[in-house]
Amino acid sequence: MSRFNFTQTFLEGVFIAEPKPIYDERGYFERYFCAQDFKEIGILKPIAQMNHSKTLGKGSIRGIHYQTPPFCETKIVRCLKGAIYDVAVDLRADSPTFLQHFGTELSETNAKYLIIPDGFGHTFQTLSEETEVLYLVTESFNPQADSALNPLDPTINIQWKLEVNNLSQKDKNAPFANTFKGLKI
Repeated sequence: MSRFNFTQTFLEGVFIAEPKPIYDERGYFERYFCAQDFKEIGILKPIAQMNHSKTLGKGSIRGIHYQTPPFCETKIVRCLKGAIYDVAVDLRADSPTFLQHFGTELSETNAKYLIIPDGFGHTFQTLSEETEVLYLVTESFNPQADSALNPLDPTINIQWKLEVNNLSQKDKNAPFANTFKGLKI
């Protein structure tokens, strides 16, 4: 029996996962990750790295980040503190949903995950003054494969929940999608 409920979004391979905690008088126990359960939705590559980010300031954005082939990564994202608007952007060149995106709120109270497969970009906006996000990824970071698109790109047209008040130089200077040909996965 799986310890997660998985919900497929309209983007192929992008899922929301919700853990099924076991409660008793002491509190609860929940599985954070189980390779066997995640195989149900096609996560077959092993987890190679865990990343943790802390972001201060409501309205801050990180992303749209991705790694190019052959270093594309699947990300399993959960917000441990605060809340974020988390977004997956389809970057697969041959996809019928190329450059479309899906966003959802992840928070410490809803305990949801966003599963973002190979060939997608990832970005989020903080919805609280202090957020902490944990990512499980299937590839180690490769600086030569590190890439980004501008999170304010009108072609992708993400409707951010708050006014954007903090963006790194890397993300401000990231290219727009009008010349992006997509990833061959």
